[in-house]
Amino acid sequence: MRAVIQRVSKASVTIEGTKVADIASGLLVLLGVIDSDTPEDIQWLSNKLTNLRIFNDTDGVMNTSLKDSNGSAIVVSQFTLHAQTKKGNRPSYIKAAKPEVAKPLYEQFVRQFEIDLGQTIQTGAFGADMKVALLNDGPVTIIIDSKARE
Repeated sequence: MRAVIQRVSKASVTIEGTKVADIASGLLVLLGVIDSDTPEDIQWLSNKLTNLRIFNDTDGVMNTSLKDSNGSAIVVSQFTLHAQTKKGNRPSYIKAAKPEVAKPLYEQFVRQFEIDLGQTIQTGAFGADMKVALLNDGPVTIIIDSKARE
């Protein structure tokens, strides 16, 4: 699994003119899935996102986790995170899992993240054309890959 996480002051997801997710302070997580992703990848990534210390403490130092800061999260599926651009000018998405594989893994990730964080996680809609709005806080943007464990 590959995730691009952004620390946000606010974020939302709109589908066909209807806002389906809306948070204040927290994380916007863009999640890409490949065929070889496993429950171990789900567990590792969920734990990492829950406990990653990227929120400011009372001294203004990034030393607080999403869980400790009581922040919220939105998870959005994004197969384009696995784009290959080496050849030509049209990205190839061959590494991204097909929907019949990706959707259950995406849903499992959201459930695990809810358990680890102890709250409901808002989402977009898998496979939908979504409009994602955010106010990046910092800016703080981090790319995490469960296969590389970084």
